[in-house]
Amino acid sequence: MIRSKDTTRVKLGLSAVLISMVLATIACQIHLGGPKPPGEPIPTATNDLTEVWEEAISAALTTGKVMVILNEVQLTTFIAQRLETDETPLLHQPQVYLRQNAIQVFGITEREFVKANVLLAITPLVDPDGNIILELTTAEFGPIPAPKALKETISAVLTEAFTGSFGSLATGIRVTTLAINDGQLAIVGELR
Repeated sequence: MIRSKDTTRVKLGLSAVLISMVLATIACQIHLGGPKPPGEPIPTATNDLTEVWEEAISAALTTGKVMVILNEVQLTTFIAQRLETDETPLLHQPQVYLRQNAIQVFGITEREFVKANVLLAITPLVDPDGNIILELTTAEFGPIPAPKALKETISAVLTEAFTGSFGSLATGIRVTTLAINDGQLAIVGELR
C-alpha cells in the first residue's frame, strides 16, 4: 500500500509539472490580434533613399525645382533596414502603405509573451516654412492603444526619411507641395 501512495504522488507531481509546462507554453504564445494590413504585403528591395534624394538634388541644380517621388517599396525597405539595426525592434515585418492621403505603417510587435498587430496612420503636412511635419492620426495596437515608445520610434524613422540626414532639411529644400496617391508620395519643392 505504501508503494502505491508514493507512485500516486509521483504521478500527480509529474502531471502537475507537465500541466505547468503546457500552460507556460500557451502563455508564451498569446497573440492579441489587432488591425489587418491595409493591403497586400509590400516587398523590400535594395533601393536606397539617399540615391533618390541625390538624383533629385542633381536635377534641381539646373532648374532650382526639386521633385522626389517615393513608393511603398522604398519606404518599406527604409523602415525595415532602420528597425533591423535595433537589438530589440519595436516593430517586426514593417509594411508602409501610401493610401488615403496618409502614410500607413503596419507591422507586428512582440514583447515578452505578447504579440500584436500594429497600424499607424501618419499624415504628412507642409508648414509655412516649407518643412515636412508628420502628424500621427491613428495608432492601433492589438485591442489597445499603441504604446508611446512605438509611436515615437516610427515617427523618428519616418522623420529621418523626409527631413533627416538626407531629407529635405539636410539637402536645403523648401517643400511647396506634398501629395500621396496610388502607392506613391510626391514631394515638390525648391532649393533654399
